[in-house]
Amino acid sequence: MLYVPGDKPRAIEKARTLAADAVILDLEDAVAPEHKVEARANVRAALLAGGWRVPVLVRVNGLGTQWEHEDREMALLSGASGLVLPKVEDARAAQELSLGRALWAMIETPRGVLNAPAIAAVPGVAGLLVGANDLARALRTRPYPHSQTQRLPLLHALSAVVLAARAHGKVPLDAVFNDVRDPAGFARECEQGRVLGFAGKTVIHPDQIAPANAAYGVTHEQAQQARALLDAWAEGRAAGKSVVTFEGALVEQMHADEAQEILNLWAANQDSVIDSSDR
Repeated sequence: MLYVPGDKPRAIEKARTLAADAVILDLEDAVAPEHKVEARANVRAALLAGGWRVPVLVRVNGLGTQWEHEDREMALLSGASGLVLPKVEDARAAQELSLGRALWAMIETPRGVLNAPAIAAVPGVAGLLVGANDLARALRTRPYPHSQTQRLPLLHALSAVVLAARAHGKVPLDAVFNDVRDPAGFARECEQGRVLGFAGKTVIHPDQIAPANAAYGVTHEQAQQARALLDAWAEGRAAGKSVVTFEGALVEQMHADEAQEILNLWAANQDSVIDSSDR
């Protein structure tokens, strides 16, 4: 998911041409207070103009701010695919804002992490997005000196968000990576996020889209491997076997289910490539 500042009309138009899986038009942190009203008008115009090939969400300003009500009203009336709500800390807030559109709850405070299971359980919540910058500040963490484990102080919180989302069938998305000049660091963080169980990455720059798609996608080789496993599983089941052997390893139903998920993701990736080829 690509964040795009609402006060940058040229960036909003460029976002139409990019291969992100979704776009988040941002009215919150990326927009200074003096530009909030202008940004809301820009986002409204972009939504009403249509022509988007991917879901378009709006990150509204948080509860208790002077902009919250007008932001939500604009997003709902202008046809946004969903709302991104910052700093969600309890299920009640998520329940009250389940307004018939998908709600993506940002977990970026200690209370939000502790209450993530209850937030994820709310029917209108589509997924949980980590806000690592605010979370790190609230936890008073410091950057870890080793590049491979820079987010070590946040690992418990990151895993807690994944656990909460997965337990309730919701989508967990990893936090943004701030240094757009460090592609190697971004790649490492994508790899770490996927290992932790995140379904994808939120990004802040067009150059981060392709590496994120690659990190969270499926390679041709992985798809072929999954297809071969499923073939072996189907052959074994047809012979009345409950467990089969594939490349020297035992295969059970859960392995077949995982292989099918890989193929489903591969198919979705191919559709995305086809859809974006003429952008």
